[in-house]
Amino acid sequence: MAKKKSKKYLEAAKQVEAGKNYTANEALALVKKIDFAKFDATVEVAFNLNVDTKQADQQLRGAVVLPNGTGKDQKVVVFAKGPKAKEAQEAGADVVGDDDLVAQIQDGWLDFDVAIATPDMMAQVGRLGRVLGPKGLMPNPKTGTVTMDVAKAVSESKAGKVTYRTDRDGNVHVPLGKVSFSEEALEGNFKTIYDVIAKARPAAVKGQYIKHVSFASTFGPSVTVDLASL
Repeated sequence: MAKKKSKKYLEAAKQVEAGKNYTANEALALVKKIDFAKFDATVEVAFNLNVDTKQADQQLRGAVVLPNGTGKDQKVVVFAKGPKAKEAQEAGADVVGDDDLVAQIQDGWLDFDVAIATPDMMAQVGRLGRVLGPKGLMPNPKTGTVTMDVAKAVSESKAGKVTYRTDRDGNVHVPLGKVSFSEEALEGNFKTIYDVIAKARPAAVKGQYIKHVSFASTFGPSVTVDLASL
């Protein structure tokens, strides 16, 4: 049974012209205008791609630093030992540890947004797969979160690094910032992630690759972007 939309949502949706595709700037301006949350909501872009995610070579996964940040203060933990642990602390990591941090998470602590690990720690961190995996927190080389350059990884995470990956239906959802951001800041972040997605087109894909793009705030209705304008 479909979830009933709230009165505020329906009122916001009336301001989105049915069947119309907007330019990116128009769409972002409208998303900001019709947002009704009582907090500084997140603006997100959703891509629908013509990919077969059953094929390993057509699954997209990676990370990118948004030029204007995300508007969120990322809490970063790092699994590291010795000099690398010190390096992570000096770079601004919120929590640094090795076996003790693994045990803390096994006991249920998950108060962080990003997890980074040095390669030598992955044997221990791997035991947390069932906990971190479903929440998208498992360190992974493809997103730059399994690395010896922990200082760079911490700095990028703090600066506005976001990860992206296709779901089973070929959709990619990425946060662009907050409703309080200017349209120019949101559009700058969108152009960055759009370029990354476009360049990641799998060689096996035939025909149209990006099928649909839309923006929405946390609780608000989506606004479709005119692909031709991109």
